[in-house]
Amino acid sequence: MPTWKELKRFLERDGWELYKQTDHYFYIKRDNDGSIRRTKVSMGSGEIKKHLWQEILKKQLQVTEEYFNSKI
Repeated sequence: MPTWKELKRFLERDGWELYKQTDHYFYIKRDNDGSIRRTKVSMGSGEIKKHLWQEILKKQLQVTEEYFNSKI
């Protein structure tokens, strides 16, 4: 499983925009078709738990694990 730091690195390399920073980093990405994706990243440095990672990957990032790994 990736760490929160690796998720943040992916978002920055994949063109996501940091739009708010509180106790988490909040990112948004506007796609060419007009759809909007959002996610938030913990400021912790630990590993993302498996069940949570699967939800983030599928519902928020909407990319494959292979695509994610190619950007980190």
